[in-house]
Amino acid sequence: MNQINLVQDTPANTRTAPETIDFSTLTEQPAFLEMLQEVRTRRDEIHAKRHVPRDIVAKMKQARIFRAATPSKFGGDALAPHHFLKMVEKIGEVDGSAAWVAAFGSANTYIAALPDEAQAVIYADGPDQVYAGGLYPLQKAERVEGGWMATGRWKFASGCMGADWIGVGIIGSDAVTKAAEGVPPEVLMAVSPASEVEIVETWDVMGMQGTGSHDTVVKDKFYADMWTCKRGASGIYDDTLFRYPPLAYQAQVHAACNLGLARSALDLATEMSGGAKLMPGAARLADRAYFRTGLAQGEAKLRAARAFYYETAEKAWDELQDNEAVSLETNNLLRLSASHAARASEETIQTCFRIVGMAAIQETHQMQRILRDCLVVTQHAALNDATMENAGAVLSGLPAPAGYP
Repeated sequence: MNQINLVQDTPANTRTAPETIDFSTLTEQPAFLEMLQEVRTRRDEIHAKRHVPRDIVAKMKQARIFRAATPSKFGGDALAPHHFLKMVEKIGEVDGSAAWVAAFGSANTYIAALPDEAQAVIYADGPDQVYAGGLYPLQKAERVEGGWMATGRWKFASGCMGADWIGVGIIGSDAVTKAAEGVPPEVLMAVSPASEVEIVETWDVMGMQGTGSHDTVVKDKFYADMWTCKRGASGIYDDTLFRYPPLAYQAQVHAACNLGLARSALDLATEMSGGAKLMPGAARLADRAYFRTGLAQGEAKLRAARAFYYETAEKAWDELQDNEAVSLETNNLLRLSASHAARASEETIQTCFRIVGMAAIQETHQMQRILRDCLVVTQHAALNDATMENAGAVLSGLPAPAGYP
């Protein structure tokens, strides 16, 4: 599948004939370039507000970010991950927080597991729907006729300030009893319009400040069965995307943010290499051996990690053309390549921060923001040290740990 149809954002009954373009040109489309420039101009505002403003989210919609994982039945692209990841990476070159929010253009793979009647409501106004989910900590819900009654508070709902739909994680109130009997609880995702969920602004962090990953709250809220599904369940439609490993995809979209940040750090270091000198008689950065060595090593490390990352994503997609699911080996490599990409990017950024010297310690310096953002990415559960340990277990021929890959 090498092409998609680009359709004007007009009402469904008045849409013009689609224009066919190559996937490789998605990041070169005018709407995407306009959105990038808007993010570049307003990244200080994004940081100060602690979220990506809705008008920028609207531009992301116009750039097709949030229909990337929408089922084709509803006018979505159901885009191959290795194409979507390049979009996230390119935004990461401009701003980490904006890339993180754009990464949740992949999150509609989660709601693709909802019943068809629920998805018909979600996409009734078009395929460009933004979903945000803070599913943990899991909250107990009471089973009632036709659904669930829930009260609780959840953390880390990235992008919730610009979301159209918000999901929360629930388990039955009898989960403790079942656990004592050796029965694992069924984890459900419950979805509703964002307007029905309270957002509590708690996001005050060292990096990725602009993601608006606040807490969400509901009280005595009824979720009909049609608005719940098992967390991590596969999409109900035939698009290849909904057979792609969802946890691996989550890891990949976050790692893409760091790939973009690392490219930005290398470019920024290069720009600074011939700049003004703080001390009279001091050599320019470009004239210093340690700077040239660090820059070269960072470039090589990033390009190598990026090649492994995209090679594996493309391999997984190719496997799905002839198979119902990817192999354990490939799924494990997806997780490993994502974690490796995030770490190699972080190491590259650390090197850039070190070799450019004192200028980067200023609070307002872009290199410092890049550094702080990249450190948050590697802390994510989908990319942290446990994934390396688990990947090594599978490579060693041991059974895959529970919940992995």
